[in-house]
Amino acid sequence: MKKLFLFLFAGLLSIASFGQQKRDMKLNKETNLIEVVYYHDNGVVSQTGTYTADGKLQGNWLTFDEAGKKTVSANYDNGKKVGKWIYWTGKTVREVDYSNNQIANVVEQPGI
Repeated sequence: MKKLFLFLFAGLLSIASFGQQKRDMKLNKETNLIEVVYYHDNGVVSQTGTYTADGKLQGNWLTFDEAGKKTVSANYDNGKKVGKWIYWTGKTVREVDYSNNQIANVVEQPGI
């Protein structure tokens, strides 16, 4: 449990720490969502996702390491964690299901 907490904290920290990174933003007029791409210092994409007009995370967010390898697939609905999140760490894949903005289930399996 302690490892899971540390792992989730690190993932959330990486999502929350993009404030100082270079980013590209544009408004999608069809969905009224703000599409954003954040970059690592080396120019590689760090995160992609969308915000609502009032600044809440919305839809699928992807996080990548500095080599461009996907590390997290997360889902939000109006700023709340929903559905299945997937974390790729080394040789392990963790699937975390969220319900009511809380962890409902965690499954860990060997990566491919």
